[in-house]
Amino acid sequence: MLRSWRTRLIVLAICCDSILATPSPRSLAPTVVLDQATFVGVTDGVTDKFLGVPFAQPPTGDLRFRLPQPNDPYNGTHTATAFGPSCPQQALTLPLPSGLASDAIDFIVNSVFQVVTPSNEDCLTLNVFTPAGTRPGANLPVVAVTCTLGTLSLILTGSYDGGVIVQRSVELGEPVIYVSVNYRCRTIAFGFLASQEVKDAGLGNFGLWDQRQGLKWIQKYIAAFGGDPTRVTIWGESAGAISVALQMLTNGGNPEGLFRAAFMESGSPIPVGDITNGQKYYDDLVSETGCAGSADTLECLRQLPFDTLNAAVDKSPGIFAFQSLNLAWLPRVDGVFLTDTPQNLVLQGSVADVPFVTGDCDDEGTLFSLSNINITTQSELADYLTSNYMSSVPESLNSEFLTPMLEAYPADVTQGSPFNTSDLNALTPEYKRLAAMQGDLVFQAPRRFFLQQRSDKQSTWSFLSKRLKALPALGSVHSSDLLSFYGPADATDYLINFVNNLDPNGQSLLKWPQYSTEAPQLLTMLDGIPALEITSDTYRVEGMNVLTNLSIQFPI
Repeated sequence: MLRSWRTRLIVLAICCDSILATPSPRSLAPTVVLDQATFVGVTDGVTDKFLGVPFAQPPTGDLRFRLPQPNDPYNGTHTATAFGPSCPQQALTLPLPSGLASDAIDFIVNSVFQVVTPSNEDCLTLNVFTPAGTRPGANLPVVAVTCTLGTLSLILTGSYDGGVIVQRSVELGEPVIYVSVNYRCRTIAFGFLASQEVKDAGLGNFGLWDQRQGLKWIQKYIAAFGGDPTRVTIWGESAGAISVALQMLTNGGNPEGLFRAAFMESGSPIPVGDITNGQKYYDDLVSETGCAGSADTLECLRQLPFDTLNAAVDKSPGIFAFQSLNLAWLPRVDGVFLTDTPQNLVLQGSVADVPFVTGDCDDEGTLFSLSNINITTQSELADYLTSNYMSSVPESLNSEFLTPMLEAYPADVTQGSPFNTSDLNALTPEYKRLAAMQGDLVFQAPRRFFLQQRSDKQSTWSFLSKRLKALPALGSVHSSDLLSFYGPADATDYLINFVNNLDPNGQSLLKWPQYSTEAPQLLTMLDGIPALEITSDTYRVEGMNVLTNLSIQFPI
């Protein structure tokens, strides 16, 4: 099952539309002129690729822990035939508990998180994929992808190649240009350093600003590749999807013409609080690097050798630490990019008025609960929830949230995640229960809240992926939906339709209804036949309501 979903069908097609030139022979490298420079890319005869194009000055030296700075005008000749380096990634110890089935281990190691080398602070580059021979003036719509961690790893290793999206778009007669934007990653200090010192400097959320700068680059230069800067859709998965949501919330909801639509996989406005909530991690970093005695600790961190700082960052709690999704380095309220918590910004109407799609996998929390399998009793679970996700809740109010949460997510393993797997996959008596809670807290509940607040104000669609349900212990795990979008497959076609027409429907696809509070319907992706069906977004209402109320009042 897993192997079949990895299969990639590559179909060579020549578009006869007059906006595209005849595909170039492999021996003729595509070129594009930007400012006074010529960039030389690479082609396979179906897709032209311009790789590793810098879109901002290197965030190194004095520019470390500062907002990205635009490039000077390009000059000379540049070879754009290889991906640029990955931004620094925190060293991870993958959660592979004893007894985990080989299929689950294979998925985690090879389909979710891969080590990408080389990595470098000088990493603010992007990659442009166009239908072969596309000329300036073609005015093709653009899908701009924010890449981080596992998604970037798989793009760089070719597993999720933007060329697949472009090829399929040509086959459908709806050609698009695909741009992947690298940025200082969400779950690492280089992109999301957080403390009072950072706030006092008027800084923070560097990674989100990187993305904004990448979108500005697209506005300035994409026409040279044949793209239409007025028809940009931003797309992301996981941290990338959360980034897309936050790009919708910043600047009072004014997208500044940078995008006209948004597509989110496993990520919505997340329940985060003030940037000072990261103070303890900042203080640890300062102590670990010897900057504690400095009069200006932020400047001290800025001047450290990269290896020294990176080694200290590696000691911060990572995404697979015991605290799990209560991450050390997160987008947080900095007073500039995010002027309030994401949930509050949604309630205030600070949302870009553009069509959007947002969806989740059925079992978002399983991957992030493998680090917690030493929690085996309800008492231990209650202690974990109160100390980890409810640490800012006054003790007198603990029962207001904890009791209904434990009731809504009972100890019955048949009701836990992976959902609908009976009593299977119960690695411990509390594993499936905690997986259900964590998946809903960070993914499912914020998605539903976002849709409930916005579906009567703008065009919205939502999906639920239940594919790979048979994957042991993980089920329809976080990121498994990427296998459907990097097809060609049904999800690929919905995406391409949306980028072109601001509506995912088309061809002979199952009609995907818009989401509404009166009829909250989901496009549900299934294994087997039928592969698609329409279902109602009415599951676990009580539990998600408790988690949403907790998130609004006491963000992490």
